[in-house]
Formats: sequence, structure tokens, C-alpha cells
Amino acid sequence: MTIDNRIQVVLIDDDPHLRQALSQTLDLAGLKILPLAEAKGVAGQLERDWPGVVVSDIRMPGMDGLELLTELHAQDPELPVLLITGHGDVPLAVQAMRIGAYDFLEKPFASDALLDSVRRALALRRLVLDNRSLRLALSDRNELSTRLVGQSAPMLRLREQIGALAATKADVLILGETGAGKEVVARALHDLSSRRNGPFVAINAGALAESVVESELFGHEPGAFTGAQKRRIGKFEFANGGTLFLDEIESMSLDVQVKLLRLLQERVVERLGGNQLIPLDIRIIAATKEDLRQSADQGRFRADLYYRLNVAPLRIPPLRERGEDALMLFQHFADEASARHGLPPHELQPGQRALLLRHTWPGNVRELQNAAERFALGLELALDNSAPEGGASTTVEVVSGGLSEQVENFEKSLIAAELARSHSSVRSLAEALGIPRKTLHDKLRKHGLNFADHHPTDELD
Repeated sequence: MTIDNRIQVVLIDDDPHLRQALSQTLDLAGLKILPLAEAKGVAGQLERDWPGVVVSDIRMPGMDGLELLTELHAQDPELPVLLITGHGDVPLAVQAMRIGAYDFLEKPFASDALLDSVRRALALRRLVLDNRSLRLALSDRNELSTRLVGQSAPMLRLREQIGALAATKADVLILGETGAGKEVVARALHDLSSRRNGPFVAINAGALAESVVESELFGHEPGAFTGAQKRRIGKFEFANGGTLFLDEIESMSLDVQVKLLRLLQERVVERLGGNQLIPLDIRIIAATKEDLRQSADQGRFRADLYYRLNVAPLRIPPLRERGEDALMLFQHFADEASARHGLPPHELQPGQRALLLRHTWPGNVRELQNAAERFALGLELALDNSAPEGGASTTVEVVSGGLSEQVENFEKSLIAAELARSHSSVRSLAEALGIPRKTLHDKLRKHGLNFADHHPTDELD
């Protein structure tokens, strides 16, 4: 028999009167509980990712609380276990906390003390399981999803399109904002194609000076221009048998665009100063951050080249359209950085998760990767919330203080993180947090949070 995942608290005490009183306290607080008279067999009924906490007396016949703690943590060391002690058991309880107990309560204790400890333990458990599921999702991926991390609908569609196009010979036009991962997509197309053993040549047209772009791309013969003393093989010819990735294609001059169009149509290249047409077996993957159709209408890009390139377009969604992919990506890059620097991985706290989900990511994946690197190094998580259009900049920071301040910040960040999720009503939000609706309303007012700000079309009750 397995304990239902809807149970939030397993309460174990051999004293029937105390067990009943504690059960009533937890029940009135809106928590789903399972009261038990003995600890034997409890660990075997809990799955490793059970989402609740265990509250247990220490002194009990048969299996005591310390034995239960040891057995539970052998199965899941991150499961919160709260111990109830008599006055003479305090040194024993302190020892138990050293070996992993979450908290202990000395009899007699106030109901509020129990509720506060249980709620904090449930919040911690939710955080642990969220981070655990992130890492599980990151580890359970195929080759393509290892490169293009995310489970949002736009990313699933993009990976499906890449898988379909990679096996073809079609040239591809990648559309995406700065930092969205255009070269990552281009490399995936190459590595999954029949050209994977050929060269992959990447060149940023926007980084080339106008005076050298033709020589870089097409090559030249000796004497083709002043200073050309020997033959140079251009990027197109160098990529023969493989793939050439041409980023920022919108920055090419109209003269170079004419030559590129000819190369795409005839699959031959002619070096500057030469007369020989060199046949090419090459795939062109172009990328742009601009609307090339609009550029063509404005005369800044050749319309015939646009239509030639636009046969197989791939749009990379910006990070702000990918929902909780930001959390998965952040964890992925943070874990990579921790391993690279030989540091233990850090866990995202609820407030930090909410911050990542709220951020607009004007720099897309590149910005997120830099933030994850700083996080892995133990630096403060501070994000510039400037909008892509250049709106006002606001920096949001995760701060720390004394114990009471940290508890307040933790409670606020936990509610804010749950607010960021999809909820149809305040009732569902209260159930997710495990507190009565009246308590939730009080805490929303206390922390200056508003359900309607996050879910304007949903119900307040």
C-alpha cells in the first residue's frame, strides 16, 4: 500500500489524545493529514518523490522517531521530518537535527508553532521536488533536446522542424532575435544531416569589413587586388562537402547579395581575379534578426535572394515566449558552470524562480546563460528588466537579512512564485499553498501582492 500523494502531513504519535489534538489543528488549517499510531512500515508506504512531510514523536514503542528518521532518509535524504519531544528528550532531538531532522518541537508547544514549522517544511519540500524535476527533465533528453533545452510548445515544434529538415538538402533561413541561439540551431541541422562528417563553417557577415567580405567569402587569386600576393580559399569553397552558416545576412551589401544568389542557384564559386568556376557541394544556412521581407520592400535586401532563401524558414522563439523553459535552461547552464568551476550546485529558491519567470529576457538565451554563470559562482542574482524596445530599466535583487526578515521574504517569495503559476481562482491558489482562503487574503495584503495583477481574467473566489 502506498500513501496517497494528496496527503500533505503524516502524523505519528502513540498518544491517542495528542494525536487527535494535533490532527484537529492541522485539519483546521486546511492541510490533508494521515494520523498513525506507530512508525513501523511508514517508510515503505512513501514514494521517493512523495510531496509531503512527516511529523513524529520520538518516544514510541516499537520503532521510535530516530529509527524512523534514519529509515526515511535512507530512502530520500531531502524529506522533511519534524520531531516531537518531551523535555528530557531535547538533547536527543538536537542530535537528531544534526543527522538530518528538519525541526523539533518541545512539549508543550503552541498550535501556531506546529503550523509554522509544517508550512515551512512543505514549502521546502515543494522547492526540492521542483528542482529535482528540473534536473530529471534535463537528464532525460535525446541528442537534439540536449542542445535545444525546453519543453514548451514552441521548442517542441522547433525540434520537430529541425529533425525533419536536417535529413534534406534544402538551404535554411533561421529567424531569431539576438542571443536566441541561431548558431546552435545551425550546428544541430549540420550534425543531424548526412553532411555531419564534412566541415561546418560559421561566419558573421556583420563582423566583416566591407573591403574584405568578398575575399573572405569567395576567395581570391594572386594579384586580384593590391596586397593579394597569394591564392586564398574563401569560406564557401572551404565548406565544400559540408555546411556554411552565414549569420546576420541582412548586413551584406547588395553587390555581395548578387554573387550569393548566383552561388545558391548554380552551386559554383569564382574566386576574385579568377576565371575558373569551382563546383560546390554545399548547404547554406543563413540567419537574420530582421524581417527580410520588409527589408526587401524597402530596397535594403534583394527580393529575389529573399525568396530563394525563404524556402525552408525556421523561427526560433524568444525566451519570453517559452514560459518555464527559462527555469530548465537556467538550471542546465548553472549545473554546467558549477561542474566547470568545481563548485557544488546551488538550488533555486522560490523567489529566484519567480524572478526568472517574470523577467522579459531582452538578451534571450545568451543573457540567461550569463546570469546562470554568476549564480553558479555564488554571486547575487540581479536581472536587468529592460524591455527589448528599450523601456525603463529596473533591477530586481534577492536580498537577505535577519531571521525574521528572511522568513518574511521567504513567505512572500513563495506566494509570488505560486502566483506566477496558472490558477483559475484564489481558492486553487490557497489549496496549492496549503492555507485557508482568509489566511491567503491576509498574506496577500500584508505583502502587497494582488491576485488580479497576475490573473486579471480569473476569479477572485
